[in-house]
Amino acid sequence: MKCIETELAEVLIFEPKVFGDERGFFMETFRQAYFTECLLSRGFEAPALVQDNYSRSQQHVLRGLHYQLRHPQGKLVRVCAGSIFDVAVDIRPQSATYGKWVGRILSADNHLQMWIPPGFAHGFYVLSEYADVLYRCSDYYAPNDEYVLPWNSVQFAIDWPLLNETPILSARDANAVSA
Repeated sequence: MKCIETELAEVLIFEPKVFGDERGFFMETFRQAYFTECLLSRGFEAPALVQDNYSRSQQHVLRGLHYQLRHPQGKLVRVCAGSIFDVAVDIRPQSATYGKWVGRILSADNHLQMWIPPGFAHGFYVLSEYADVLYRCSDYYAPNDEYVLPWNSVQFAIDWPLLNETPILSARDANAVSA
């Protein structure tokens, strides 16, 4: 597996080796030892990943920007079907990259995974007819500690590749207020 740096040093892209032939393909999607080695070699904490989540969303759905404060979750995100534009926003007030964001297209075809460290807000927009998204988390979900920032915050100015004027949002995401 290849570990690729992004514009935000702590947000990483993991590109697995894919072995394919006329029958299909095989790839290793996660190995804790490699994940740990990649983060430690860059001077970052390497948490154990303790919870897997799975979501399916239709085209034009935008989820996020979600985060937890007392139980911040790092997330290793990948797509099993379809494609998304995945975004991480640094919301750590003392960080040199506070308010900066990075986005990548993750798809079932490119097999890329994005590591979003604790202390970052996360969101994604579905580009394909539907997308199945899996993410492995560094802490357990704490519903009483979940917050959401507006997807269209002027503060972050995320350049979402929207396919229509208005994304499909949950009521909670639509009513998000800036921190």
